[in-house]
Amino acid sequence: MSTNNQLVNRKRFSNSLRNDLAIEFDKLHNKTQIPKSKLLDEAIELLLEKRNHPIPKD
Repeated sequence: MSTNNQLVNRKRFSNSLRNDLAIEFDKLHNKTQIPKSKLLDEAIELLLEKRNHPIPKD
C-alpha cells in the first residue's frame, strides 16, 4: 500500500445500509456538506451511548 493512502487516525471498513437509509444519508451529506465519515462517527457515538457502551477518550 502506498504511503499516500494510509490512514493515521481512522480505520477503513466496508459495510452496507438499507436502501432507504443510504438515500437519506446521501441527502444529509449533500445538504450539510459534512463528510460522510464525520456523520458516521457521530452516528456510531450516539449508538454506543444509547447502548451504554463507554467510548474511550484518547
